[in-house]
Amino acid sequence: MYILIGGAGMMGLDLAKTLLSMGHTIAVIDTDPLACKYAREKIGVMAFEGSAVNTGVLLEAGIRKCQAFIAALQEDALNLAMVTLSKHYGVPQIMVRMSDRDFEEPYKLAGATHIIGTIDLAIARIINAIEYPQVDAMMHFEQGQVEVIKLSIPQLCAIVNRTVAEVAQHPQFPTGTLIIGYQAHPHEDLIVPNGSTMLEGGSTILVVTKPSLVRNLLDFMGLCG
Repeated sequence: MYILIGGAGMMGLDLAKTLLSMGHTIAVIDTDPLACKYAREKIGVMAFEGSAVNTGVLLEAGIRKCQAFIAALQEDALNLAMVTLSKHYGVPQIMVRMSDRDFEEPYKLAGATHIIGTIDLAIARIINAIEYPQVDAMMHFEQGQVEVIKLSIPQLCAIVNRTVAEVAQHPQFPTGTLIIGYQAHPHEDLIVPNGSTMLEGGSTILVVTKPSLVRNLLDFMGLCG
């Protein structure tokens, strides 16, 4: 996939490096010549020096052929202009970094397909770390109506040496909660488990549940207290 990134700051360059390692073709646009030089020489992606809201620069960078555009500047006003121009040139996927929540509706109206609120993400991560230190990672979906959480299973956890089916059928396992991922050891691939998958101590699981059931799940597993 050909992906354009507007902004070669820390976020833009990290995105470029990660997406390049995943096999995508990446180009960044930035007014800073040193950032563009770094992108070319250290990361190995294309870099176009100039403003990402300049139509000439965008056309030179190939916006008409890109499948995704990422507006990654800190300034929401400039990101909004990039979203508008990307929509105008028919880019199918338009992702934007949002700093100010007041820009959410303008971003939607301009045609952004994905809006990533950096402040909201940071706040959510901090709150999750305070409320649920046992949880390795937590992601919110559908405006916080659904949680996907990553949990390490200690050797003495209540679900060790039980199958997924046995866990799901236990009367204290929160209703509507599903185990959707399992990684037996850190060096092994994550798999989608079935009912017969045995849960081992030291392994990792991904679980889908409701926010109100997270505490119940941790209690069931013996991870609270």
